[in-house]
Amino acid sequence: MGESEAEHVIRVVVVDDEALVRSGFSLILGAADDIEVVATASGGDAVETIRREQPDVVLLDIRMPDVDGLTVLHQLQMMPSAPVVAMLTTFDTDEYVLTALHSGAAGFLLKDTEPDQLAHLVRTLAAGGVVLSPKASRALLHSHPGIEAAVDEEAARVRLLTPRERDVLVLVAEGLSNADIGARIHLGAGTVKDHVSAILTKLRVTSRVQAALLAQRAGLLDDRKQSQAG
Repeated sequence: MGESEAEHVIRVVVVDDEALVRSGFSLILGAADDIEVVATASGGDAVETIRREQPDVVLLDIRMPDVDGLTVLHQLQMMPSAPVVAMLTTFDTDEYVLTALHSGAAGFLLKDTEPDQLAHLVRTLAAGGVVLSPKASRALLHSHPGIEAAVDEEAARVRLLTPRERDVLVLVAEGLSNADIGARIHLGAGTVKDHVSAILTKLRVTSRVQAALLAQRAGLLDDRKQSQAG
């Protein structure tokens, strides 16, 4: 591999208390030419390993017996150059996931994610996109008391968006980075960045992940599918 190609390899650390999960993810991701699993760790070794390896992406088990994923996530967020973190979970209604997403995680994956999707999702994370399993997100978002009232309030905020901002929000929720969004709807990256900033302000959220969750709760992704089908 040439030096210029090496610069584009995505460095990944997998953190999980089960050796089988760590080895399985390493094997799957290692098959991709542009991804390298530089280390794996359990919860107790996670922060030290990540500080040493300086990965681009961390796949972090949310429930571990020694040090839980939320604690590790909090410590990683305090690092000067924090990596992108996606949470790993077995349960599609894991209440810890919402806490993680509101604490800086860029998304979450079910541990039984299809192997052929895993490398794509890691690339999405490395490019600045968000990763939210659609099936798991629906189950998660509708499994908590009071969610319907919150959805009504959020829908009112969505109505403040311009048609172009709604288009951008849907693409954010689909996991696209600013560059990919710009390519999709023929806008410069700077213009997309401005749209995303306006969207976060109008929706009263602080991250792309929170905006993506709100878009899903408001049904924007369902509306897009229906319009495409029509």
